[in-house]
Amino acid sequence: MKMKSMIGLSMTGLVAVALLASCGTKKKESTSTTKLPDPTYKVDKSKPAWQSDKSKDNTLTWYINAEWWNKKYGTDLITKQVKKDLNLDIKFVVGDDTKLNTYFASGDIPDIVTVLDPNTEVARTANKWALPLQDLANKYDPYFYDVAREDTLNWYKLSDGKTYGYPNYSNTQADFKSGKVPARDAFVIRQDVLDAIGPQDFKTPQGFINAMKAIKDKFPDLVPFGFNDFSGGTSSLGDVVQDMLGVAMTNKDNTYYDRNLDEDYITWLKAFRQVHEAGNISDDSFSDNNDAFKEKMTSGKYATMMVAANVNQGNSLQTWLSANPNKGYIAIDGIQSTKGKTPTLSQAGLSGWMINYISQKTKNPAKAIQVFEYLLSDYGQILTNFGIEGDTFNYIDGNKEAISWTDAAAKIQSDDLTKWQKDYRIGEFIQFGHDRFKAYNKASYVKAVWQQQAWGQKYLTPQFKMENISPEPGTQEARALSAITTKWQTTLVSLIRAKDTAEFDKTLATFKQFQKDNKVKEINVTRDKNIKLNMKKLGEK
Repeated sequence: MKMKSMIGLSMTGLVAVALLASCGTKKKESTSTTKLPDPTYKVDKSKPAWQSDKSKDNTLTWYINAEWWNKKYGTDLITKQVKKDLNLDIKFVVGDDTKLNTYFASGDIPDIVTVLDPNTEVARTANKWALPLQDLANKYDPYFYDVAREDTLNWYKLSDGKTYGYPNYSNTQADFKSGKVPARDAFVIRQDVLDAIGPQDFKTPQGFINAMKAIKDKFPDLVPFGFNDFSGGTSSLGDVVQDMLGVAMTNKDNTYYDRNLDEDYITWLKAFRQVHEAGNISDDSFSDNNDAFKEKMTSGKYATMMVAANVNQGNSLQTWLSANPNKGYIAIDGIQSTKGKTPTLSQAGLSGWMINYISQKTKNPAKAIQVFEYLLSDYGQILTNFGIEGDTFNYIDGNKEAISWTDAAAKIQSDDLTKWQKDYRIGEFIQFGHDRFKAYNKASYVKAVWQQQAWGQKYLTPQFKMENISPEPGTQEARALSAITTKWQTTLVSLIRAKDTAEFDKTLATFKQFQKDNKVKEINVTRDKNIKLNMKKLGEK
């Protein structure tokens, strides 16, 4: 399944404007003017509504604003069970922003709508076209409150005090503390390369330069240093390196800090320039798309890499490891702060990734909220992540938070990935997914990333106050920020490819002036305001 990187999901960049207002009580009484039909079943707050709703011939249209989404329904193990449990047919429709805008222009909005960015006009004005989840839960399925996260509901409240959208992969402070949120970024090296070159210092700029030379001397056919492709922005050489260096996101007074101009980060960019000058960064790395990057990873072409979102590269990493058991990529301490700072690795925060809404146009609001509750529940999460007990998985010693694949399922997953994806679809029905459930089974992730995840776990650092802080789309500030962001992407490449230090410094000075010309100070005023709003929502001073 083709997935875009979360928070950047990352999700490596931070999405724009604060959508939300102050928190309130979770079960606030409905004030919606939308007339909701009465339920056809007895509502019981202690019981999921789908277990009581015996209605037949239910159909919902669900739009996913992602063309890569698998539209099939009822043909695989997972969606067959969803269909059976909910007495529901789902017609999935996929598309891009153009198709989404067409829906809204026509007013013919599907029953459920999933978007991938809380910064869009669709998300920011959800109160004009979607139904409040609290109203739906109160009337049709109060058990929703037992499975939805209060922190997440509060985070997505709009100015009317209601929540209209619910995301997947919304991690709370408790999730980060639990140890069940996996690290996704790491500096990695092939095990055989590490063994062959002897002790090297990958943590300091000069040591890194020397280590790349040592690799080239021993392995002339390899690319000493690789990184995620630039097609989605600044690659893993942007935010990911900054996270690895522990570069702050705010000043001490909680105002926005420009990480791109951080002294420690610039020192490392100068080191990368020297690595490139020595021929140890390939020029192809700046033009390769994601497929080319993965292809080289699959063939072990890179000796070392700064990898962002390693789960998204899991199949490539695993294919290489399976064919070369003693040459797998492992995470090590590399590219560290010259100031003694600890890495502060990112993961999805409260905003999550995909945001799901129930349209005011839905003909079956009861069934729609049941879908949300069902997929958010432990039952729904176990089903979508692991399948059916006894068929694809078993609990270990009766522990409901410890799962292993059945022998038959493990064999299919290992030997026939196509069948695993087509017939089982385990781990792909992700609109309400969450990392904490995947942690029940270590094999939820390919073996190739286990060590990398374990290495980064201690460095995971939530940055909730920095979510959705950019100017409102459509404003002059937003257009200016877009220009600055685009300029930085090309500047970063130019800095690393600069022929000497003088050209490096000149290129950086040009970028600084570009920011000033595009009124970055005014942009930062908005960022500062939104940071303060986020802190208020989080109960921070």
